Amino acid sequence: MSPDFLLLNGRIATMDTAARECTALASHNGRIVAMGDDGLRDLAGPGTKILNAEGRRVLPGIVDSHAHPDAYALRLRAWTLVSPDHVATRDALLSRIRARCEQATPGQWCAFYRLNERASGGYPTLAELDAASLGRPIFILRTDGHLGLANSAAFAACGVTRDTPDPAFGRYDRLADGSFTGLVRETAAHVFLNAVHGQDSEADIAEGMEQVQDQCLAAGITSVANSLTPAKAIRAYQKMRRDGKWRMRMGIIASGRDEPLIPALIGAGIQSGFGDDWLRLIGVEWCPDCSTSGRTAAYWDPYLGTPVPGEPVPNTGMLLYDKEDLTQRATAAHAAGLQVMIEGVGDRGIDFALDVMEAALAAHPVADHRMRVEHCCFVTPKILARLKRGGFVDSSATGFMDELGEAYVANRGQDAMRHMWPHRALIDAGVPAPGHSDFAVCRVSPWTALAAMVTRRTTTGADLDASQAITPLEAIRAYTTLGAWAQREEAEKGSLEVGKLADLIVLDRDVLNGEGIAETQVTATVVGGVLRHQA
Repeated sequence: MSPDFLLLNGRIATMDTAARECTALASHNGRIVAMGDDGLRDLAGPGTKILNAEGRRVLPGIVDSHAHPDAYALRLRAWTLVSPDHVATRDALLSRIRARCEQATPGQWCAFYRLNERASGGYPTLAELDAASLGRPIFILRTDGHLGLANSAAFAACGVTRDTPDPAFGRYDRLADGSFTGLVRETAAHVFLNAVHGQDSEADIAEGMEQVQDQCLAAGITSVANSLTPAKAIRAYQKMRRDGKWRMRMGIIASGRDEPLIPALIGAGIQSGFGDDWLRLIGVEWCPDCSTSGRTAAYWDPYLGTPVPGEPVPNTGMLLYDKEDLTQRATAAHAAGLQVMIEGVGDRGIDFALDVMEAALAAHPVADHRMRVEHCCFVTPKILARLKRGGFVDSSATGFMDELGEAYVANRGQDAMRHMWPHRALIDAGVPAPGHSDFAVCRVSPWTALAAMVTRRTTTGADLDASQAITPLEAIRAYTTLGAWAQREEAEKGSLEVGKLADLIVLDRDVLNGEGIAETQVTATVVGGVLRHQA
């Protein structure tokens, strides 16, 4: 029997516990069957596919343990991108809105995503939005996914008037006279998101996922976990699996926002790990904490800097669940065998998440629970001690470091950066901290985030405090071995070892020497021994 895939002439960092390296590996039926030197060439048979790495660095495929591919699929398919690389000024944003609305029919929603007002000239006024939108209802989702801008036509389409009260755990920002500014926060933003997404179908998600997979594979991502996955996306993914349309691996983190979903999983007896190598239920998630760059994440101390019009003063952010209610939900899921994940960004939000998870564990003790605080940005020494003591996972939003780092400095202050994504302290304390992109909040590619973990600077030069810098090898572990471990998939992926999945990437540079990590290009991506991307 011959292997069906051989990689030769590589500099393979296996990422195993012994940190071994080799030059060649062989796989059969998607799994690694041999590792060693280029003498493995002698195993080749008539049907063996051979990839010559040409002396380049080879790593396990990237495991992005928290992202939103379902939402990104829909954005790619029908929304308009307004990230800073497309709109650098407010006038450019308004021009892009007008151009899109000119193509729309009267009454048709026009949606935009990844607005970063700090890099694009600030938030437009409601009057400016109304003038640019030509009477069409529009909604602009801020890059964090927690805030948005709506125009007057959108407010009218959703039946929101000056007399409409703020929804629970949300806010329609208003001026002193009670008129809307256009900015909407948290559950208020979901009023408009629900209107835009109301007609989305499972087929729309599947269609957009083809582009998402292309981008992930080109960036070296072979496995991604879909945070806050709703039932509609779960159905779409299962059909894609049946139709043989998966070219990468998907983990489902079921959404607590989809109100019937988690109780249905509990009632059906479905537990974490259900599925196969291509599509698997990882766990369940709730999002009680918000956005630091958008000034809504929950902190004990108020935000710094100039408040935007309509923002509460002083502002310590907001939480989106009642603690007793969320504790009941999380405890039921934990007792049913579902891995619990709760978002916490600011220190008050992280404390809230830990309160809930500690209560769930007190009710049903489990030694190896791997409960995760998602994003887990502002980790003070007190919080670090709680994470360590309880055996919790710091599921770190490293994707925020480069793209949103400047806003974090502006909103929380330079001194706070020594506790923001503190990977040096986390590693030294033995707290597992996998990294993730949170795309489409941030870009798909992990390489700028990996660079920021090592340099503790954004690409624009913002200082994230060098005391928390880690080595390139430690950063890569956060996106490979730790990413797999945090999903209970360490026996399958995250390192290149005999018996594990043949998921690997070939790079144009040796990222382990720390030079030019942010500019890294992936020359080849292999999933299950099949070449899925080649530059």
